This record gives sequence, structure tokens and C-alpha cells, in this order.
Amino acid sequence: MQKNIAILCSGGDVSGMNPALKHFVEYTKQKGLTPFFVYDGYEGLIDNKIVEAGYKDVAGIITRGGTKIGSARSKRFMQKEYRDIAKKNLDKLDIDKLILLGGDGSFRGIDIFYKEFGVSFSAIPSTIDNDINGTDYCLGVDTALNIIKDAIDSIRDTASSFKRAFVIETMGRDCGYLALVSALTSGAELCLIPEKTYKLETYEQNFKQQIKDGRRYFISIVSEGIKQDTKEIANWFEDKIGIESRVSVLGHIQRGGNPTIYDRLMAYKFINFAIDGLLDDKKDAVICYTKDGFRYKSIKEVVSKIKELDSELLSYLS
Repeated sequence: MQKNIAILCSGGDVSGMNPALKHFVEYTKQKGLTPFFVYDGYEGLIDNKIVEAGYKDVAGIITRGGTKIGSARSKRFMQKEYRDIAKKNLDKLDIDKLILLGGDGSFRGIDIFYKEFGVSFSAIPSTIDNDINGTDYCLGVDTALNIIKDAIDSIRDTASSFKRAFVIETMGRDCGYLALVSALTSGAELCLIPEKTYKLETYEQNFKQQIKDGRRYFISIVSEGIKQDTKEIANWFEDKIGIESRVSVLGHIQRGGNPTIYDRLMAYKFINFAIDGLLDDKKDAVICYTKDGFRYKSIKEVVSKIKELDSELLSYLS
């Protein structure tokens, strides 16, 4: 059995990747494997940016957001000729096992690579969108939620001081998880997500009554995936509810920052299961975390359907 193993990050970065890289080096050495870093994702596989990793490469990175080895969205990897090059680069270093930190699109890419060349892999769901089917939790989500929490708490101070409505837009692409959980845990008065249809007019009477009863401000959490401009919602607050409003788009601050304790711990556990799975001859597994703990699931099962939000959480929006 070859004893060389590599790790790469693909797609959007998340806080938790660096803790995962640190433990990857430590745990592979503990298991008698030689660890390699692939810099810049699939692009690095193609450009042969594959370097043996040691303790000095991961010293001090556990506190840092993002990923020390870089990430990328690779159009070239979608073409067979470049995947051939990637395989040859791995062969030169006798690497036959990969660990991938990424999301749905990255998983599809590694699955094609496995089917073509038989390079075993363990995939770790790593996206703040938390939109990967089959897992309740993706690496980086907890840090993102805490960053959003801090932002909302700060905005609330200004909203209450000036009697304003704030429309706060979170990331999440077509998944409203970040917005939903943030709204519930911050006590927001309005939450709009792509998974649930809405009509702003249904809130008018209630919100006007709240103002008559003494409410000074509103916090509205909106997912970027609702396909409506947040400025339109802010205008609705002013035109229909009669309260001055502002928009705050949180943007990419949600993807960075010092990883939380929970994301550091989960990075540790994800890596353990990923490496143990490969050593146990699980050749094409996605490491998923559910109410039943960690599970190895097939790529087919994971990418076969769109992630559904927890029905109990959704019920709070009714």
C-alpha cells in the first residue's frame, strides 16, 4: 500500500480549513503516512503545486481563517486533458489518496476523477452555506454564524438609537440556513429566505401596530438567495411601514475570521474520520455529520438531491 496522501481545498474558503490542515499533518504522521499539500485546489493539481508537508508548515495556523494552501474554482479541471495532467502529477509522487475540503461542485469534480483514475478520496463538506445534502453541518458554518451574530448585535445598537429598520443580507446562495438560524437566534422581526415564499404586505398591519405599541426599530435578516434586491425591502419599510431604513450587506466577512472552538473541534474530527476511512479502504466517501454522529456516505447519495432545511426551524417562520 502506498503511504503518500494529499489534501486540497476547493471552492470558497471557510474558517476551519487551517485547523483541518494542521491536524491532517499531525494525524497522517501518527498513522505512518507522508502528508502532501496541494496548493490552490484543482488548479494546483494541474500545475503540480504539490509539496510534502511538515509540522513547520502548520505551526500557528489553527487560529487563522481561510486556508494557508489556497483555494480556487477550476474550469480547467472540468476538461479531461487537464485531469490527465493532474493524475500524472500525483503518480510522480506516488500519491493515491486525496482528502478534499469543499462543497457540492468540488465533490462532483473529485467523483469524476475517482471514476476515471481510481484515486481514492475522502470529501469533507466545507461551506458556510451549509447546503450539502446528507450532512447537518459543514465545516466553517459555526464561525460564520458567530460573525453574523456579532454584526447583528452591533447593528441593533444603531437601529435602536435612531429608530430605524435595518435590512441585513447574509450569504447562502440558494440556501437560507445562515439567514434562518441568525434570525431565530438574534430575535429578528423579519426573515426572508428562498425556501419559503413571502408577501411583504402580509406583515404591514402587524408591523404598524408594533410601532403604535412602542417599537423603535426592526431587524430584518434576508438571504441573498431570495432574488429580491434588499433595497426594495428597505424602501418597503419606509414607504409602507413608515420607518427610516438602512441596508447592510455583510458579504465576505462571513467567510473569514478566527475559527470558533466548535469549528476547530469539528475540523479535528472530520480529518480523523477522513483518514481512517481511507485506511479502511473506503475509496469514495463523503464524511457527513448527522444526529447519529459521523457517517461515511457516497457521493451519489450526497449530490442526488438539494439540501432541505430543518422543518422544525422552518416552522418558526409560519
